[in-house]
Amino acid sequence: MSQVPELKYHQVGNFYGCRTWIEYGLRQSKIEVVVTQTQEGERYLVPNATTGTRTDTPLRDTPQSIQVIPREVFEDQQVNRLSDALRNVSGVFLGSNIGGFGQEISSRGFNRTTILRDGFRQPANSGFSELANIERVEVLKGPSSVLFGRAEPGGIVNLVSKRPLSEPFYELEFEVGNRAFFQPRIDITGPLTSDNILLYRLNALYSREDSFRDFDQELERFFVAPALTWNISEKTNLTASLQYIDSELPADTGIVASSNEVIDVPRSRNLGELEDIIESSSLQVSYDFEHRFSDNWKVRNAFRFLQEEESFNSAFVFGFDNDSGNVFRAFSSGIEKRDTYEIQTNIVGKFATGPIDHKLLFGVDYTREEIPERAVSADFTPLPPFNAFAPVYGLTPRPDPSTVPLFFDESATTRDTVGIYIQDQIDILDNLILLLGGRFDFFNQDAPFRGTVRNQYEEAFSPRLGLVYQPIQEVSLYTSYSRSFLPNFRTNSSGEFIEPEKGEQFEVGSRVELLEGRFVANLAFFHLTKQNVGVPDPNFPPFFGFAIASGEQRSQGIELDLSGKILPGWDLIANYAYLDTEITEDNTGLEGNRLFGVPEHSINLWSVYEIQSGDLQGLNFGIGFNFVGERFGDNANSFELDSYFLTNAVIAYRRDNWRVGLNFRNIFDVYYIDSAANSRIAVLPGEGFTIIGSVSIEF
Repeated sequence: MSQVPELKYHQVGNFYGCRTWIEYGLRQSKIEVVVTQTQEGERYLVPNATTGTRTDTPLRDTPQSIQVIPREVFEDQQVNRLSDALRNVSGVFLGSNIGGFGQEISSRGFNRTTILRDGFRQPANSGFSELANIERVEVLKGPSSVLFGRAEPGGIVNLVSKRPLSEPFYELEFEVGNRAFFQPRIDITGPLTSDNILLYRLNALYSREDSFRDFDQELERFFVAPALTWNISEKTNLTASLQYIDSELPADTGIVASSNEVIDVPRSRNLGELEDIIESSSLQVSYDFEHRFSDNWKVRNAFRFLQEEESFNSAFVFGFDNDSGNVFRAFSSGIEKRDTYEIQTNIVGKFATGPIDHKLLFGVDYTREEIPERAVSADFTPLPPFNAFAPVYGLTPRPDPSTVPLFFDESATTRDTVGIYIQDQIDILDNLILLLGGRFDFFNQDAPFRGTVRNQYEEAFSPRLGLVYQPIQEVSLYTSYSRSFLPNFRTNSSGEFIEPEKGEQFEVGSRVELLEGRFVANLAFFHLTKQNVGVPDPNFPPFFGFAIASGEQRSQGIELDLSGKILPGWDLIANYAYLDTEITEDNTGLEGNRLFGVPEHSINLWSVYEIQSGDLQGLNFGIGFNFVGERFGDNANSFELDSYFLTNAVIAYRRDNWRVGLNFRNIFDVYYIDSAANSRIAVLPGEGFTIIGSVSIEF
């Protein structure tokens, strides 16, 4: 009689009305069967994510804090900007608006959080990330260099795109709001052939809105993103996609600080000129190929080409006189063109060494950035006085950009990065998981400086170690250690590149599934440091761009994230962060100061309830709060940004395939400062009362 193989059963999660993962395996050759079942009502929980390990791993098995914001949250909150979506995650804030060019995100106290789209890096100044074709947002806290290369140590934000579906789906949505906002959007997908070999998806959007600031220039954006999946065989598939964005928006450098606070002017006050403008466009072409050799081994190869072009024309502020209230301005214009080529290849394999199971990841990636044109012109000739409290626009005609002196030119810059990484997720016991990983990075840059070409070559090794222990099925306890690596692109006054920034983090935490798995709590304690921080050279004005490496910065704290279903129809997201930041070593006199833009305390809450039966079935309403404590506007701690408390709400009705809704943000029209840029200028007020109405249909 043949021996019957011993089967192993492991229930990853028992989520009420949601996905359930069931895993069967042979003792010698493990076979995984993933069964997903999404039932109505499970909306805010996503049990698995790829960002934490580059493999499809349950969050409960990941030894690092990672939060996922699903599409259902975007719908309930009518989220159109990434910074608004990230309020659903503890310790994440808007760091700067980069003069209107885009959004820098701060995570765990450190600015310039790396933004990824499907694992590919998005340049920091590439504009505001479009969410129309995003299925979910995954936020990994802490260093991530082992998996994604050069990155800030505070964490990464990965935007996961929608993919073509085998079942037809069509969605049309139209949004309108105050400030002349309107935005039509479409999302259509399905098979192109009866055998489902070819699948397609098309997302498109047009958006227009008047700025809440005093600009004649409106915000306008066009976005289109087609995708095609070719199921070559049962084991092989290829997805190709294209994404095009064209936008115009104000070049907004915000307001300024006076003494130890922000000047008292309306949130709409513009210290530039009414017609200041930024124009940008980007084209992205990519493919994602996957072949499964067996149930246990597969290879993935992905490629992306991104072409960007940005130009601006503005009167930017570079100084302020406290006594007179006059700002010092200069007319400036610039252009940047950038081409990025990136290819990633990795192999994922599952095998066993005796009673111990392994999930092995090995990968190589290469990135080539070419900047054929990057130049800024600026005229610092004294202009007539411009008073921040009584502005008069148009006193000086805007000069012809071709006649403005060249301020700096970094055209013909190239950057090459090669990364080799390996990771092993080891199931030592059924309830004990060890994660080991490491990466080698090789970085080379050639950049012009005063008629010569400067070279920068750096190498780095980034390790990662983590351990997960599950005393019972509903509780995961974890600890981890990781390091990060980020080359400094900035130079000193002699044109020499400063040393790379390096980060190090220790973290312990727990993830607990409550209410039969319907509700999840994640608690994390971390200690994070960053060395060789690039800061402005104090011997030169900040807009000169010269930098020096300055000691060490530290961030440590506690984060609590709650999400899920409390009762049928009642969904909730809540988070709290305590962040203790300090400049621990500094050679410019800032030692002992707090990091800019980081509050000690912040709390966010969002709760929605949908009536489940009766004549009002489908009616849902919700309320949300955002509290951000006091924080400093710069690392010199020379001025402070007040705390603020915002109230938001929604009322919506869903019937069959229709949904109508009204969303209210900042209901009490609270005046607050959204972000600062480590400077006494470029301080950005937040939006006032906002209302958005929406109508959507699915069929």
